[in-house]
Amino acid sequence: MIKSYLVERRSWILLFILLQLFVLFVAFLDAAIPLASLLYLVFLSMIIFSVFLIIRYKKETRFYKSLEESDNNLVLTSIAIPESPFEHIIEKSMASQAALLKQSASQNRTALEQEKDELLAWIHEVKTPLTAMHLMIDRVEDETMKTHLTYEWLRIHLLLDQQLHQRRILFIENDLYIEQTGLETILFTEIKTLQSWCIQKRIGFDIQLEVPEVLSDAKWLAFILRQLLTNAVKYSDAADITIRSYRLADQTVLEVADSGRGIDPRDLPRIFDRGFTSTTIHQDNAATGMGLYLAKKAADSLLIQIDIHSKPGAGTTVTLTFPQKNEFVRITSM
Repeated sequence: MIKSYLVERRSWILLFILLQLFVLFVAFLDAAIPLASLLYLVFLSMIIFSVFLIIRYKKETRFYKSLEESDNNLVLTSIAIPESPFEHIIEKSMASQAALLKQSASQNRTALEQEKDELLAWIHEVKTPLTAMHLMIDRVEDETMKTHLTYEWLRIHLLLDQQLHQRRILFIENDLYIEQTGLETILFTEIKTLQSWCIQKRIGFDIQLEVPEVLSDAKWLAFILRQLLTNAVKYSDAADITIRSYRLADQTVLEVADSGRGIDPRDLPRIFDRGFTSTTIHQDNAATGMGLYLAKKAADSLLIQIDIHSKPGAGTTVTLTFPQKNEFVRITSM
């Protein structure tokens, strides 16, 4: 403690000693100044300064010792003194609540998984009588009745298919198989499903496939095209739907164009939003607002850029721009 005290004040001590030596040096040079008297004064000054240091040391070290003892007491208190009962209750309550929240989140996740599995199982179960119903409809001889029944069957089939893919799309990354996929096969399969509806509305298809194959997942690409073709048929009357593929800037582009009612410009920015339906014909109860939303989600997972251009009364054109092969390689190697 004494050493620390002197070290902290060494500059002042050295200044005082140098001043005393300076006075003696001046008296030594100047014969008119009595050296003995100055030596006596310097001696008294040193004694007084030493007493001053001793007094200040006792006062200041007493203060520092009290601070040090307070710090030691705080450390000892934090180490040795146990938590108060109130702090113990709070800590125990927070730990209990955290455990309950974790357990509740786990139970909710399990319940959601179970609900998803049950819904998927239900959809698959419903598909069996739906298939039988389609076979029964084919036997109906009344063409008008057959057409109406087929249309209603198709609506149920598409809604169930949409619901099925809505549940699966959460885990689409686990369900992808990227390969060279033939566009003609997928398009003809989807058009055949919509055949009765297209005949009823007198809608034809003009297919021009300059690029017959694309790199994609066949199942999810079929789902995307199903949503686009369903919308094109739904909002068109007695006209051809043009489907063409071509190369643009080293990428394959697939274009689906109809001459239906079109989309209002204020609706275009929100067309891919979940549950969004037209603001122009808001009373359209047949629209669920999920088709394009799910198509966009699936397209993003397949690295497909989907764009829509439309004008009211002039039809709608949807373009799918497929990625290059090296883009898939870069994604799968990450």
